[in-house]
Amino acid sequence: MCELLALSTSQPSRLTFSLRTLASRGAEAGTTHDGWGVAFYQGHDAALFREPRAAADSVLVRYLEDHGPSTNLAISHIRHATRGAVSFSNTQPFMRELGGRLHVFAHNGDLPGIEESAVLAMGPYRQVGQTDSEHAFCALLARMRTLWQGAGLPSLQSRMSLLAAFAADLRALGPANFLYADGDALFAHSHRRLQPASGRAEPPGLWVLQRHCAPDDSVPVRDAGVSIVRADQAACFIASVPLTDEPWKPLAEGELVAVGCGEVLATLCHG
Repeated sequence: MCELLALSTSQPSRLTFSLRTLASRGAEAGTTHDGWGVAFYQGHDAALFREPRAAADSVLVRYLEDHGPSTNLAISHIRHATRGAVSFSNTQPFMRELGGRLHVFAHNGDLPGIEESAVLAMGPYRQVGQTDSEHAFCALLARMRTLWQGAGLPSLQSRMSLLAAFAADLRALGPANFLYADGDALFAHSHRRLQPASGRAEPPGLWVLQRHCAPDDSVPVRDAGVSIVRADQAACFIASVPLTDEPWKPLAEGELVAVGCGEVLATLCHG
């Protein structure tokens, strides 16, 4: 089972990612060894680091844990390959330019039949790898093009509405947990996830934790693989599984949330 982790903070901070912690908490031992990746935003741009190897064996992961760049929005993914070779091109997150911004996408789940889906066509976009997740991202960008053709930032409501319809089309095919960011906001959709206790794909697919740091607090979140070294800010964490003993909230099946500057801005639930 792939694992997802995203963070949004109100002020740029140096965040350290322990992808090994996420892998050990989120899946059976040895199943998330097919690749890892993390995208750090800085404004409309983003730095993307990926490797088609286990995070536990990566010198680059250890470097990022100690020297990760300053950011206020980041998305990470740990891969368990179900489609496509273990290769760089199939390693998430995926990143493409649209509207003068870098857009980042990471998905957890299997989407059989997406190649034949008329409503999830890739339009002018093409895959670099072979995964259904990258196909889904191309299909999302094809829909987003219309919103981003103008000079300004599309409204949050218009982006949420488009993403809600996109998520519904994904859910018709299979588990559709995903993280998406456009340089302005982070969006997370929770569906179903293979639960270790039952062995079945069931909700919740994602969990969220909201934190508010006082000016005199250091508030490290080392158990979650993240340390905020600048206090007096809000922070929002979204992950496949709770990563600390704090009161993480499970997102409902089909729930879509938008996050900006460490705060949940909007929520939509399919009904």
